[in-house]
Amino acid sequence: MPQQQRRGPGGRSLPFATGRGAVIVGSLAVLPLATACSGGADRVDGGAKPSEVSAAPAAGVVAPAKVEVIAGLTGCKATIRIEAEQLRQGLCHTPKADYLITTFPEEKYKETWLDSASVYGGKYLVGSRWVVSAKPEMLESFRTKLGGTVRQLRGMGPTPSSP
Repeated sequence: MPQQQRRGPGGRSLPFATGRGAVIVGSLAVLPLATACSGGADRVDGGAKPSEVSAAPAAGVVAPAKVEVIAGLTGCKATIRIEAEQLRQGLCHTPKADYLITTFPEEKYKETWLDSASVYGGKYLVGSRWVVSAKPEMLESFRTKLGGTVRQLRGMGPTPSSP
């Protein structure tokens, strides 16, 4: 059955108003938003120092991932500890170490989490809407599998070299 063309103001036909055309127009509207996102290089990160290389040749994944996907790439099956609106967190238990994988539905929740974690200091592997908390010596091997950057967060209070 042939489709009727919809008419807009002034009697003009609207060829993209229904069906496949609407999907194409919607896709084109989202494309600039997706490509305009930067890695946050212009933002102040409270003392975080990213590592120089952030490629993940083994992972081949650039989109935000689920806890289970990240866990699989690191060689474990995560046990979900937190299932909340702002984050999901899974615990990985391996012979080498235990570590946490935290994912976020939006980048702003990840940044809030990192701001809170900066009170404690330490190193974290940080990607697009995810963070891995592990022993510092494990983060570099995870980075080669997952991508992301290793961030050193400044803690509050005295440091070991303080009198």
